[in-house]
Amino acid sequence: MTREEEMAAEKRYAVRTRFAFDGLFLVSAVNEARAREYVEKHCGLVLGGNIHSTLSEEAVDWDFPVHPEKSVGRATLKRKRRQEAR
Repeated sequence: MTREEEMAAEKRYAVRTRFAFDGLFLVSAVNEARAREYVEKHCGLVLGGNIHSTLSEEAVDWDFPVHPEKSVGRATLKRKRRQEAR
């Protein structure tokens, strides 16, 4: 089968995928509840960006792997939508 024939026979699939980073933020706080609040409100990660925090550099540090764990779930065949008649 040529590549052109193979491409013509291909179908589109939606594949459930989850990427998980498991690490920790090291924060300075007066108690555990405040530390959790700081991380909830001030620390995050944006895909394609960096781990970030609005806290000062003295108040926070982080330790996360640079590569996430990947979990691939089920795939579902996506049918082509018919164009509506005008």
